[in-house]
Amino acid sequence: MEIWINPACSKCRSALSVLDEEGAEYTVRRYLDDPPAPAELVDVLRRLGLEPWDIARTGEPAAAELGIASWPRDPESRDRWIDALAAHPSLIQRPIITADDGSAVVGRSPESVRSVLE
Repeated sequence: MEIWINPACSKCRSALSVLDEEGAEYTVRRYLDDPPAPAELVDVLRRLGLEPWDIARTGEPAAAELGIASWPRDPESRDRWIDALAAHPSLIQRPIITADDGSAVVGRSPESVRSVLE
């Protein structure tokens, strides 16, 4: 299992606490320092069952600079979103947990974190 975190994020720290409480084995990826490549994002989105705009943090300064609030959310624009997330990892919602069984979750609540442990 791998968890993508920003150490400054309280939701990430909470997710790590839940994993530790449950005795889970995991690898931490500081995705701001080690950004995912577009192909990795495609895989994680498939595992999440989401589109790139679903995991975009549109309130971030980089989002305003790029103007992504006005970007279309359609299949033709999907690669543009993925490239933006890869180039500006601060736009990626966190934490994202990828489980060994192929599932993944955006672990914003203790319940969602535990869902990958069951």
